[in-house]
Amino acid sequence: MSAHPQRIAVLPGDGIGREVIAEVMQLAEAVRRGGHLVATWEELDWGAERYLATGQAMPSGGIEYLRDFDAILVGAFGDPRIPDFAHARQILLGMRFELDLFINLRSVRCFEERLNPLKSVQARDIDLVIVRENTEGLYCGAGGTLHAGTPHEVAVQEMIVTRMGVERIIRAAFEFARARPRRKVTLVDKANVLRFAGELWQRTFGEVAAEFPDVAKDHLYADTAAMELVRNPGRFDVVVTENLFGDVLSDLAATLGGGLGLAASANLHPGRVSMFAPVHGSAPDIAGAGRANPLAAVASFGLLLRHVGHPALADALDAAVTATVRDDIVTPDLGGKRTTAEVGEAVRERMLEQLKA
Repeated sequence: MSAHPQRIAVLPGDGIGREVIAEVMQLAEAVRRGGHLVATWEELDWGAERYLATGQAMPSGGIEYLRDFDAILVGAFGDPRIPDFAHARQILLGMRFELDLFINLRSVRCFEERLNPLKSVQARDIDLVIVRENTEGLYCGAGGTLHAGTPHEVAVQEMIVTRMGVERIIRAAFEFARARPRRKVTLVDKANVLRFAGELWQRTFGEVAAEFPDVAKDHLYADTAAMELVRNPGRFDVVVTENLFGDVLSDLAATLGGGLGLAASANLHPGRVSMFAPVHGSAPDIAGAGRANPLAAVASFGLLLRHVGHPALADALDAAVTATVRDDIVTPDLGGKRTTAEVGEAVRERMLEQLKA
């Protein structure tokens, strides 16, 4: 355990983001009081209320301020009073690009057979990681429009792919795979259509794979990968892909594990401050009703713990989440009748039991 307090920035955000992060912070405080974690956390008021009051989602220099933290924990952003999500873009894209969080990591496991939507697949066969390139591709904002609002309007959205960006995400995928029992990486692309970008991805994949002879490699086109995720998810271990395909496939894969209420994510730059967040949105329609599922936020905190050097705590938290789901202490989205607070309390109890064992 680190001797110096690790600094965690906390951005609860909007809607149910505030509710699920409240449960995580109660858990973190219980672990800290038990002497298992040396950390401090600072809550930042970035979000819709600040944006509506000031026109800015964060203070000037906000992203630079985050560099001094060890990690960032985020709830969710989105408010119907800001229909263009301007504040969410400022914060989330600001962190992603300015902090160079080039790895989007989504781990997918099905905790319980009753949550498995596939008749022909057993829950234990759903265990994969999607490693998505997070700063390039079609999401980098390159492009523009001509003759907007006329019959001759033209929109151009450009895909930017660099050797550096492709190589570092592929290398990260192989390193993740090397730490897993099955040791397999599947490249997903659309090189048969996106010929120039695809050739760069495929050539780089082959070159990096040669450095990892102990890790098996595989390749699928994106449409085939979508089909195989539903037909035979057991064939996947670590999937590496570009930004757009990773965005789509990771939400599809999350459904195999029980839905977005269980979907955690990490936005990483190894060795630097990184950001951790549940994948679900702010869900304003259920905010304040006690129906929000806190498990995705809790699992994101587990990814945070692993990133900052507490693998034993992360393993204990993973076991606590698994036990909570298997004991059917879950919110309505998973077929249960428990409240956000009741699920949070159940995880805390099981986490502390794990730490006493």
